[in-house]
Amino acid sequence: MDGIKYSVVTDKGIRLLLKNQYTFNVESGSTRTEIKHWVELFFGVKVIAVNSHRLPGKSRRMGPIMGHTMHYKRMIVTLPPGYYIPPLRRKELKSKY
Repeated sequence: MDGIKYSVVTDKGIRLLLKNQYTFNVESGSTRTEIKHWVELFFGVKVIAVNSHRLPGKSRRMGPIMGHTMHYKRMIVTLPPGYYIPPLRRKELKSKY
């Protein structure tokens, strides 16, 4: 679990849970195959697909100096029907769309 930082809980992330897709922020140097291996090993599930995108860092100001935070990578992991990651999936999760 060195590459996975934490799971992402946003509006889009919750909508993706209904499609059996889970969103994680990962280390920026992680590859798709590494993330697939870690998720399968740690959670004991089968992974169909892993999609990734790099998000830009945010601008920050400290007095007169303008800087920015580091960019980070987000992975969307798709699981087959019947598999789920227990701490992230609840029975009462229903779609309102």
